[in-house]
Amino acid sequence: MENTMTQTYDLLLKNGTIATPNGIHAGDIGVRDGKIVAIAASLPASSAGQVIDCTGLHVLPGVIDSQVHFREPGNEHKEDLESGSRAAVMGGVTTVFEMPNTNPLTTSEAMLNDKLRRAKNRMWCEHAFFVGGTAENYKDLPELERLPGVPGIKVFMGSSTGNLLVEDDENLLNILKSIKRRAAFHSEDEPRLRERLHMRVENDPSSHPVWRDVECAMKSTRRLVEAARKAGNKRIHVLHISTAAEMDFLQHHKDIATVEILQHHLTLEMEAYARLGTYAQMNPPIRGGEHLIRAWQAVNEGLVDVLGSDHAPHTRAEKDKIYPNTPSGMTGVQTLVCQMLNHVNTGKLTLERFVEISSHGPQRIFGIAGKGRIAVGYDADFTIVDMNAKREIKDEWIQSKAGWTPYNGQTVQGWVIGTLIRGQTVMWNDELQGVAIGMPAKFVEAL
Repeated sequence: MENTMTQTYDLLLKNGTIATPNGIHAGDIGVRDGKIVAIAASLPASSAGQVIDCTGLHVLPGVIDSQVHFREPGNEHKEDLESGSRAAVMGGVTTVFEMPNTNPLTTSEAMLNDKLRRAKNRMWCEHAFFVGGTAENYKDLPELERLPGVPGIKVFMGSSTGNLLVEDDENLLNILKSIKRRAAFHSEDEPRLRERLHMRVENDPSSHPVWRDVECAMKSTRRLVEAARKAGNKRIHVLHISTAAEMDFLQHHKDIATVEILQHHLTLEMEAYARLGTYAQMNPPIRGGEHLIRAWQAVNEGLVDVLGSDHAPHTRAEKDKIYPNTPSGMTGVQTLVCQMLNHVNTGKLTLERFVEISSHGPQRIFGIAGKGRIAVGYDADFTIVDMNAKREIKDEWIQSKAGWTPYNGQTVQGWVIGTLIRGQTVMWNDELQGVAIGMPAKFVEAL
């Protein structure tokens, strides 16, 4: 047996099809001390302490989900950092950015540090926590946005789950003037939402997109871009775009604006309300087919920068109430990869484009250090998938405390076989491995 002192690699991924920034090709990957140190057509198996045979499998850069709600602190009956991150790695997601609309809100250094403490030795994946921007804390944002473990500032322009809301232009401008990094925005117009409350029809969740209509989203996004220009062309990241109008508008503002799309807005349309009822309720809403068509065009023409899940779990008891007395949000982090691989297999996008919006894109626009690429010097975070495997998505598979998915009963082609973080296997063949090893992500812009 070879002496371990002479081993070149701690881990070798052999015979896989690798998705690198330069394209997808067959090859091997050598890992040492949690980093990628070699990529080649062939590396000797004898040079590694551990070898994983990836014959027939694709090795993708670890998927980054830059919008999740793990509900801790304050609503741990829906989800917590352990269960949410467990769902993430079961679905092939290696890094998550968690949102600030918890209770209490993540609007201060103390609350950020509380989340980081809670995450230690409990979160299965790498993680970062957005800080909420408000009318009260905007003067503190230059310091808060640079703290370790922070991907940037998150602003809610329209009310959703929680109590973070900046609905007026004056405070929006104050926030934008204060910050230097790219900030993320939930873009729905709160005054219009209030005006249209009467549009909600009791026990009819299909009235949700009537209330939260296209103009509600479009009006807010126009205001956001105008404020960003006025503040000195500040960089903005517009979350979960759901309308064709916003896509058409934002393509003219790509110098400052990046675009996120959700798996839900690429997969579900109006028929979901009849099939799923309040389980299809989310903000911004699932909309009609013309918006789905435009969303896919935006993905494939390069307008979309980032794919997210907006994992926002609620219990069945909460969802089973009568609309509109029901919360908005769906689970998503565990189904993000398999759902999109199925879209790849049905020809809606290429695997290269999926890798771009799920790994390369978030790394690029948020300045994540050492993540999101299969390249020498980067962390050995991998999402290993079988593009030919067919599986049925079942509620019983879902790790979230909510215990349900809007895709229950759907058969998909393309399944995550393994999730590796810093060279350590944390999930293989639908089984967790080892213990929670997630660490806070680092950011180039914050260093």
